[in-house]
Order: sequence, then structure tokens, then C-alpha cells
Amino acid sequence: MTATVISPIESKWYTTKQVALMLGYGLTKTKHLILSGQLGSIKDGGSRRILPEHVDAYIRRKVQEAA
Repeated sequence: MTATVISPIESKWYTTKQVALMLGYGLTKTKHLILSGQLGSIKDGGSRRILPEHVDAYIRRKVQEAA
């Protein structure tokens, strides 16, 4: 009998709370970044979703500003 390996499903987008945890920010600051346009997001029904590439772009900008 062979073991079945189940790989985790990779998220295609993140919630605001997930991004706040990833960045080490509070939820309020993360929401401010979204509302001010510093962090891209899309509206999905009544929720905001952030694509991984939006998080990457935000981080790249912050690194460039620090350099």
C-alpha cells in the first residue's frame, strides 16, 4: 500500500488579516495602507482581498525607499 501525499492548497489571494500577520503590522495599519492605495487590493463582495503580487510590490517599494 502506498502513502498518499496531500499538498496544501496555495492561496491565490489573502485576507487583510493574513497580510497584516505576514507584514507584522496591525489590522488598522494594513487597512490604512489599502485605503490610501499603498497596498493594492480588490473588492470581492463585501470583503477586500490582496493578491500575493500586491504584497510583493509593497515590500519591494519599502526596500527601495530604505536604500
